[in-house]
Amino acid sequence: MQTDTLILIVAAAAAVMAAILAGMTWSRTRDSAETFASLSTTISEKIDSEMKHTREQSQASIDVLDRRLSEMTGKVNDVERAMGDFRTSTIKELGDARAAQEKSYAAMQTGISGTLKGVQDSVSRQLIAIREDSSRSLEQIRATVDEKLQKTLNDRISESFKLVNDQLDSVSKGLGEMRGMAQSVGDLRKVLSNVKTRGIVGEVQLGAILEEVLAPEQYETNVATVPDSTNRVEFAVKIPGKDDEFVYLPIDAKFPGEAYGHLEDAKEAGDAAAIDVAWKELETRLKSEAKDIHEKYVAPPATTSFAVLFLPFEGLYAEVVNRTGLVEQIQREWHINIAGPSTMAALLNALQMGFQTVAIQKRADEIQKVLAAVKAELPKYRRELEKAQKQLNTASKTIDGLVGTRTRAMEKTLKGVTAVGSLDEADGLLGIEDQMDDGDE
Repeated sequence: MQTDTLILIVAAAAAVMAAILAGMTWSRTRDSAETFASLSTTISEKIDSEMKHTREQSQASIDVLDRRLSEMTGKVNDVERAMGDFRTSTIKELGDARAAQEKSYAAMQTGISGTLKGVQDSVSRQLIAIREDSSRSLEQIRATVDEKLQKTLNDRISESFKLVNDQLDSVSKGLGEMRGMAQSVGDLRKVLSNVKTRGIVGEVQLGAILEEVLAPEQYETNVATVPDSTNRVEFAVKIPGKDDEFVYLPIDAKFPGEAYGHLEDAKEAGDAAAIDVAWKELETRLKSEAKDIHEKYVAPPATTSFAVLFLPFEGLYAEVVNRTGLVEQIQREWHINIAGPSTMAALLNALQMGFQTVAIQKRADEIQKVLAAVKAELPKYRRELEKAQKQLNTASKTIDGLVGTRTRAMEKTLKGVTAVGSLDEADGLLGIEDQMDDGDE
């Protein structure tokens, strides 16, 4: 209420100031003094009236506010008394509840302590029993494991010693075999160091392959393939031609053992220069052998236009084939094909298939001639069959007459004759048995 009053006073003062300012403004004008005095009087009256009215309203508001303040003061006192009573009763109830809770908590704590003590005693007894049982079980397990481990260890040690002894025996035997093998290899080197012996080795192996694949009449040994020549090739396959003629396919075994041994030694040593030298030596030897075979054994049309140079070892053959351009050069310049043990067998099998094809062709000609003769004889054979068919039809009609008409007439005539009592007696009277015995004899 006091705030409203202050606001009204401030508003009145502002109005007075406005009026004064207005009067000052008007005083500056050229109006007369009377107009200003009249205006001042009017403004003063209005201000007094407003101040009075404002003072009356402020006094009324202050009275109203005093009454309300008195009422509110009474209500606040009542609330304070109620709050005091509520606080007193609440404090009392909380004290009673706290006492009851303390009493209940003490009893619960006593019960829990007793229960926990019992559980602790029971658990302690069980743990002691479990510990004793575990100790006994562990002791038994330890004893069993120690016993089994000792037994297993002894068995394993015995087996290991036995295995070691067996392996040592095997190693000793292997060393003995290796010594024997080394001695055999040394003997083989000594044997193969002889040129004639190496040639015999290749010739024997080539002969074994030819004997296994071809028939004896399909090849010859130590034959002069070139007419009026004293040079004889080790083997020559007979390639069939027309009218039971044939041409020879010369096959000669060569084994440049020294050059091949030098190449293998250089490879084992890893010496590139030595490898090149050994390769040049081996190439020169092979080219010389190919030229020799071509000049001595190849002479078409008595022979094929090419011959075969047989290398008796697969390792040597593989080295020659892997040498770039060597095989092609030998084929191109001297018409010589190089073959190893496996390729020689394949080549002979292919020739064998060719032989069979030629034989089939010859047989086909013979079969064609036989079929032509059969075709020429077929009309005559057909006429004879037709003649025989007519004779068979006449004989069939005669037999039908004998079986039918004649047999019925004979049965009718003999109808009143009494038959013999037994079939054996009838056979004896008619002599049928004697005739059957004569026929059997």
